[in-house]
Amino acid sequence: MAKYDTAALQQFNFDRVLNEDPITHALTILGSLPVRGTSERAQAIVRIEKTPLTSDHAEQLLTAQLKDVKLIESTDIYTWLLGWLNASADRPDVKINIIHPATEVHIRKYSRQEVVVVHETPDLFERIVRPYISAFPPSRTQWVENILNGVSEAEKVLFRDPSPDLGYLILPDMKWDLTTVSSLYLIAIAFNRGIRSLRDLNKTHLGMLKSIRREAARVVMERWGLGYGSLRMFIHYQPSYYHFHVHIVNANYQGLHGMSAGQAHLLDDIISLIECDPNDGPSVLQRMTLTYVLGEQHGLYEPMKTAQSELGFY
Repeated sequence: MAKYDTAALQQFNFDRVLNEDPITHALTILGSLPVRGTSERAQAIVRIEKTPLTSDHAEQLLTAQLKDVKLIESTDIYTWLLGWLNASADRPDVKINIIHPATEVHIRKYSRQEVVVVHETPDLFERIVRPYISAFPPSRTQWVENILNGVSEAEKVLFRDPSPDLGYLILPDMKWDLTTVSSLYLIAIAFNRGIRSLRDLNKTHLGMLKSIRREAARVVMERWGLGYGSLRMFIHYQPSYYHFHVHIVNANYQGLHGMSAGQAHLLDDIISLIECDPNDGPSVLQRMTLTYVLGEQHGLYEPMKTAQSELGFY
C-alpha cells in the first residue's frame, strides 16, 4: 500500500479541476503522482474537503483558537467577518482523499456532470443494465475484497458476521473523518458476492438486512451514544460499485448528494417492500420499474437515455 505524506503530496502535478462543491466545501482535482518504486507517474484524483467545526472546544474557539479576522460588512446589529484559526493537531483543516493510480472511469465519476432522470423497467435491466454490471472485471472491486478478507482496514471493523451467504461487516466509510460524530458515516458490506445491487435482493436476504439495521444501531449507541432513530440507512441505485453495501449516516447530517431522491433508497423501505413479496417467484425489486438519475459520464447514460423513448412515459 502506497504511503502518502506531505513530501509525497508535494510532488503532485496539477492538471485540472474536476469538481468544486460549495455544499461540502470540497474541491476535486486531477493531476499525477509518482508511482512508488518506479520512475513513472500515474494519474491521481485528489479530493480536498474542509473539515467541520465541532463543539468539543466551543468555549475556546473565539478566545484561544481565533488567530485573525477581517471585516466584510457591518450594519446595525449585524457584522460579517472572515476569520483564521490557529493551527491545531487536534483540529485538522482539511480531509484529503486520494485515488492513485486513477483510471478514466474514476475521472468520469468524479467530474462535474449534468444528470438525466431515467426509468429502468425489468426488461431494460435485463437488456442493458445486467450486461453492463456483468462486464466489470473483478479488479474493480479488489479493494472491497481486501476489506472482506482482512487484508486492509481490519483494525477499523466495528462488527463482523462471517456467514458467507448472509454475513457482512460494518466499518467507517472513507468519507468520514473518524472524529466528527455529527457527520458519522459508516458502511455495511455483504460477504455474498452474488448480491451486486438491490435488484438481486429477495426474501432470503431479509435476515441480513434486518441484522444490518439492528447491529448498526447497537454499534453507534455503544460507541458514540447515538440513540435509536439517529441513523439514516440507505442503499444506492445505481451504486458506485457493484458489491452490495448499505450506507449508515447520522440522521442529522444533511447536504450529501448521495442521500437525494433518485439515488438513495431507505433500508427500512427496502425491507418493507421485500416483506410484501410472495414466498416464491421474482421479488418486487426484480419486478418493479426503478427511477433514478444518471450523470452524463456514467457508462449507462447513453444507452439508458436512448431507451427511454420506447417506454412512452412522456
